[in-house]
Amino acid sequence: MSEADRDHDMRLLLETDDPEFEAVLTCVFGIQPHETRTYLSLLDNPGSTVEELADHLDRDRSNVNRSLTTLLERDLAERERRLLDAGGYVYQYAATPLPEAKEMLHEAVDGWVERVHDEIDGFGPE
Repeated sequence: MSEADRDHDMRLLLETDDPEFEAVLTCVFGIQPHETRTYLSLLDNPGSTVEELADHLDRDRSNVNRSLTTLLERDLAERERRLLDAGGYVYQYAATPLPEAKEMLHEAVDGWVERVHDEIDGFGPE
């Protein structure tokens, strides 16, 4: 998602009188609603595998994998490799703890507000 798209989405979010947390998360991090649902599912089910998340979310494993990749890129999830007793391994995922995610949200919104103030201050003749 481009910076212009994120700014546009932020403006739309600001026009909402009572935005829901999921909408804020989706907008600020530039993720899709299904990725937000994946994050929230990870909060409730830490240590889940792709297969477990796919079952819980009723989504295809490949779609869940793509959502997890996005969440990892946005620092909203962590991945840990667990060795299986029968051999091989499986990846388990956990959401970034909610307090950390909230702090990231605050920082992102504050950065956007600062850019808006800079635009206001820089507009027109001095």
